[in-house]
Amino acid sequence: MNDDIATSISAAESRVMDILWHAASPLTADQIIAALADTEHWQAVTVKTLLNRLLKKGAIGAQKDGRRFLYHAVLQRDAWLSSESESLLQRLFGGRIAPLVAHFGSRSKLSQADIHELRKLIDELDDGE
Repeated sequence: MNDDIATSISAAESRVMDILWHAASPLTADQIIAALADTEHWQAVTVKTLLNRLLKKGAIGAQKDGRRFLYHAVLQRDAWLSSESESLLQRLFGGRIAPLVAHFGSRSKLSQADIHELRKLIDELDDGE
């Protein structure tokens, strides 16, 4: 998957992608609209516009099923997460993880569970080198 596609997904488009990533099978526009109804108060035309944008970007695919289309994710969630994470890290912290963790640690108190999880991750990374 092209990294340009992954980094060009907007916040609203990512909400649609999230529905498709967690779907057991391809979904119709109406099913996507219904799935978003609990969290987003978007009109059907808004969701259809987002679907069209995602189609043009190649992030999703569609197959004709009678008079409707069935939509499925082409862009894999892991690829999108990797691209988004790397982009954020590069833009805000020069590609370094330690300043990111320090920033979040200074902005809000890390819970004991967070600290334990970070220590465990560091230990696992140390063992892997």
